[in-house]
Amino acid sequence: MRRPIMTSAAFLSQPSAPATKNDARVAQDLLDTLTAHANECVGMAANMIGISKQVIVFDDNGTARAMFNPRITAQSEPYETREGCLSLVGERGTTRYRRITVSFDDPAFRRRTENFEGWTAQIIQHEIDHCNGIVI
Repeated sequence: MRRPIMTSAAFLSQPSAPATKNDARVAQDLLDTLTAHANECVGMAANMIGISKQVIVFDDNGTARAMFNPRITAQSEPYETREGCLSLVGERGTTRYRRITVSFDDPAFRRRTENFEGWTAQIIQHEIDHCNGIVI
């Protein structure tokens, strides 16, 4: 189900709780909401729809994917960039990494580890920041 976008910086700045198997529906709501905003958004975290759980969705080279409880375990090649956010007005500067390794639970709640680079890595970093209460 498409959900309204949370714009409260106070809410968004709170770290999210770990997701459980009971939060599977959150990922579908995020995917539906991401699809509805595809012309202006490439990733979302659950707190962006008012749910304080560690769930993200993102465009992975044309395929929408969901991750539960994502953690960056390695990163390399830092660079400076500016990012916007569907939940906030304007852009902000931040440091990102061209290559990252992420440990996460997949939709079946099997623990996975994958490497990402470039634009996809940047999207994932932004959404993990949301899970950690970092407002970018």
